[in-house]
Amino acid sequence: MLEKDIVMSIMRYLRALPHCFCFKTHGGMYSVAGIPDIICCHNGIFYAFEVKASAGKVTPLQESTIQKIRTAGGNAYVVR
Repeated sequence: MLEKDIVMSIMRYLRALPHCFCFKTHGGMYSVAGIPDIICCHNGIFYAFEVKASAGKVTPLQESTIQKIRTAGGNAYVVR
């Protein structure tokens, strides 16, 4: 399964949940490097999802960002 298909499936699921705000991040010159692909707040709880295809690897910057989110009290995951 391609990464974009996984993202679309996750976004479809999250958008169907009540009390859920979510968006797909898009890299570019004005975005922060290493931010996970999907940002979500559900029932007041922060989630971030770094989406990877089955063979995809998390970069050191992505790993660092995930850890910073967790240290700040948020939930951050690599999902496949």
